[in-house]
Amino acid sequence: MLFSPPEPEAPAARPRSRRHWRDKFRAAFRGLKLGIRGHSSFSVHFFFAALVLASAIVLQCDFWQWCVLLGCIGLVLTAELFNSALETLFRGLDEATKERAWPALDVAAGAVLMASITASVIGGLILLYQLALLLHLW
Repeated sequence: MLFSPPEPEAPAARPRSRRHWRDKFRAAFRGLKLGIRGHSSFSVHFFFAALVLASAIVLQCDFWQWCVLLGCIGLVLTAELFNSALETLFRGLDEATKERAWPALDVAAGAVLMASITASVIGGLILLYQLALLLHLW
């Protein structure tokens, strides 16, 4: 039986101090501001969101319709924030890594497109239905 010296113990990891909720919200709002201000596609999304909300007011949408429309708007803006986060990370990569990472950016852009198309179809159905009700076509 051979005797082997005991393996050196790894230094104990210092426990990270817990962040307070206030700090977490501050970071989240800072990220929201950076995502919105740093990317021009948000202006397009905000324009169409305002158009949908104005249409919902004019067409006197019901409570459940408002919930669905707001959910769709939130879905698109969230997808755009994730896309913006990936684009921000991409800018910090070296050229060789950027060449391999292009597909990830395309997938993220595709996710925003899919969310936008889905929200447009749902919003269009709700608003057209409400318009038909107001014009007594339904």
